[in-house]
Amino acid sequence: MDAIGGLREDLFHDAFAYRPLKPRRTDGRIIRRLPGRIREYAAWLPHAVVVLAALMVCFIGVSDEGSLLGVLPAIPLLMTLVRPVGAWWLSLAVSAVLGALGGRYDTWPWTAGAFAGYLLVITVVALRTRPSTAAWLWVLTAVYGAFATVFLGGYGGGSTSVPTMLFLSALVLLTVTVLHVRREAEQEVAIQQSVTAVERDRRTLLEERTTIARELHDVVAHHMSVVAIQAEAAPYRVENPPPELEKAFVTIRENAVAALTELRRVLGVVRAEDYEAPDAPQPTLADLDGLLGNVRDAGLTVEKAVTGAVRELPQGVELSAYRIVQEALSNALRHAPGSTARVEISYVLGGLGLRIVNTPPRGLVKQSPGAGHGITGMRERVTMLNGEMTADLQEDGGYEVAAFIPVAAVKDGDAA
Repeated sequence: MDAIGGLREDLFHDAFAYRPLKPRRTDGRIIRRLPGRIREYAAWLPHAVVVLAALMVCFIGVSDEGSLLGVLPAIPLLMTLVRPVGAWWLSLAVSAVLGALGGRYDTWPWTAGAFAGYLLVITVVALRTRPSTAAWLWVLTAVYGAFATVFLGGYGGGSTSVPTMLFLSALVLLTVTVLHVRREAEQEVAIQQSVTAVERDRRTLLEERTTIARELHDVVAHHMSVVAIQAEAAPYRVENPPPELEKAFVTIRENAVAALTELRRVLGVVRAEDYEAPDAPQPTLADLDGLLGNVRDAGLTVEKAVTGAVRELPQGVELSAYRIVQEALSNALRHAPGSTARVEISYVLGGLGLRIVNTPPRGLVKQSPGAGHGITGMRERVTMLNGEMTADLQEDGGYEVAAFIPVAAVKDGDAA
């Protein structure tokens, strides 16, 4: 029942439905390198091939038949451009008619033109339909050939071209089926690669957020611990403090401890079981010279330029800026060996500006492939701080990473 259902679906259901052959895509590896005008014409290459094949069938048919009947096999071939399955049925009917009329030829039950036309028709139909259709085309061709041989054998004078047709059609249909299977496999692989890339980007984003959360946990926990300790020690630094002041410091300490506990409960879940908090303080822009020294030792020529009034920024901003510079220079080392880099840090009134630019790679040193997620991590850090970032190739082949992190201005009263 499944086989009969497949036959009905492939060759009987809407057999003469209008399905025009679409122009070929022009983004292939070869076609996209052609000039613009030629590329437009290349989109119609399949149609041109079918038309040329139809002309060839006409020439063979007219030469063989000696009359305009030889043109008939070319009609179904042209019809494959708009109604592929219906074209096969028409080609089968034309083959039967011409075979009956031209039974004296050795190619019976096909004439020479019908033989070439039918073989080309099933090729185009198989290319335009499912792989199962190719199998049904061969089976029904064999059924027609057997019927013509057994019941209409007298027309051919004992000779037949059925074995030749079955052999050639089997080769053609098998080749087309292999191409179909390969194309479907490539499409499936492309889909899986796309899904994998999305999942990898998502996983990388989550990992970067986890890293940021860990670092913020260490930074904020340190400050909250300092607040709690200073609030507890403050009453002892004042001689005879009033009860209201002692009560205020107690309240500050209790709130700091409660906030620290809640912070550890919420952010502590992102820590892996084997994660250990760093013993040293988190890096800031003051540690940038050490980073540049390490990068120079690794073979990258880098210079630093600082503009504006250098001032102490919130530790989260300092840490994120340091990590952005670190990742940008790491990308330059991996993807642009032999280049030179420049790090520009701008202290402006509204925040902090960063610009890391490197020249194109030079020399014979091969580029080191990376995971390609460094930019994602940098963007996540900038977004977390409500900043903006761009990362683009330059006209000379270099690469530029530019970011701006807003920092609220500190008022005099707050500073006091």
